[in-house]
Amino acid sequence: MPAIAEEVRAAAEPHLLVVTYPAQGHINPARHLARRLLRATGARVTISTAVSGFRKMFPGAAAEQEPEGHRDAAGVWYVPYSDGYDAGFDSAVHDTTHYMTQVRLEGSRTLAAVLRRLRAAGRPVTLVVYTLLLSWVADVARDHGVPAALYWIQPATVLAAYLHFFRGTDGVDRAIAAAAGDPWADVRVPGLPPLRVRDLPSFITSTAEDDPYAFVADSFRELVELLGRDDSPSVLANTFDAMEPEALASLREHGVDVVPVGPVLSFLDDDPPAAAAGGGNDLFKTDGDGYLQWLDAQAPGSVVYISFGSLSLMSARQIEEVARGMSGSGRPFLWVLREDNRSGQGEGDGAASLGGERGMVVRWCDQVRVLSHPAVACFVTHCGWNSTLESVACGVPAVGVPQWTDQGTNAWLLERLGTGVRAAVCDKDGVLEADELRRCVDFATSEMVRAKAAMWRDKARAAAAEGGSSERNLRAFVGKQLAGAGNN
Repeated sequence: MPAIAEEVRAAAEPHLLVVTYPAQGHINPARHLARRLLRATGARVTISTAVSGFRKMFPGAAAEQEPEGHRDAAGVWYVPYSDGYDAGFDSAVHDTTHYMTQVRLEGSRTLAAVLRRLRAAGRPVTLVVYTLLLSWVADVARDHGVPAALYWIQPATVLAAYLHFFRGTDGVDRAIAAAAGDPWADVRVPGLPPLRVRDLPSFITSTAEDDPYAFVADSFRELVELLGRDDSPSVLANTFDAMEPEALASLREHGVDVVPVGPVLSFLDDDPPAAAAGGGNDLFKTDGDGYLQWLDAQAPGSVVYISFGSLSLMSARQIEEVARGMSGSGRPFLWVLREDNRSGQGEGDGAASLGGERGMVVRWCDQVRVLSHPAVACFVTHCGWNSTLESVACGVPAVGVPQWTDQGTNAWLLERLGTGVRAAVCDKDGVLEADELRRCVDFATSEMVRAKAAMWRDKARAAAAEGGSSERNLRAFVGKQLAGAGNN
């Protein structure tokens, strides 16, 4: 009898499945959302990413064999699906178009198996949430009678831009196409503040016929079509009301059920908050904790933190210009230079050869711990949305050096909030030169910008806190979805 009672209890327990693409910039926000859902709802939460991503996070774990998967220290479960590339996808070797086809075919088949497996284990999924590039997940969930929602891990402004571009609202698609060659051309997107071409996501402004990432634009077009269906999913957006009010209003006006639940960052949920840990199980190994000890020895508000994320590549000239700029600035700096960006640097790639004795160069670090450290004065960033939100939530002014996808929009948002500045780069090769880097760092560390950063830090944390607008939105959304599922 006790075993039967446990099976009944498990079957009645809400079970939220978060499905994500196997890349650092997708897995991180998915993990943050899973932990927020765990805190806000008390439901069982499972993440499903591709086998390759799972193996990087949990080497040696056997979630592929365990019926209920692998459980991490935060209490989140993991059950992988297969994208057909279990050893990992490498854009330098594999064809991206074939990969995206395989993700859909193999992913649909193996995610369906995950849903069946969890049901057979007495843990049926009651709500599926999926991240970008995975629109097919909605069909898998529907085939199994499970409600689904999209987790939008870029700004709401970017989603609004895609929506209006692919729908051709007020001819905005033609206007963007006509102006695409001029980054400074003004473009009016319905409901949004004034934008320039350079502020829009690159996938709708790129004119290159041989663009290897054209498939991404096709994926976003498919997503916009999905949002127009009768059974269109709700959208959980990793933003908050005060940050993007115009974009949220524009999306709702055009039929998108968008629910701001951000900033979704695990360190905001830590108890005590001062722990500020990134959560572990990163796809990249950090360089020990020597950089944290180095930060401890620096003066408060003195260090320039430099990181261009997990994907952005730095040319030899860009590395040289950053090193020259920081050497000439006289400021201490912590610079993340990934292994794949160090070709040609040889063994002498320490701080002494890349900017002088005031700096420290590492291959990877716990970014949240760095941004939370009192020694950090500003953040030189590629403006990925995860990094952008972390800088805002930590109250750290930013120097934006966007390269592609949503990064130009993120840099525009930082300037609009007053918490950062977008650096000017060379037209020829997109390099941020030394003098411009020093100018932007001086501006970002000014009293005016630091005050704005502190103000937006407080707004971001208030939205995410228990009882805050985003936390209330998340609770209400999940409650509504689970109530609806229970009536089916």
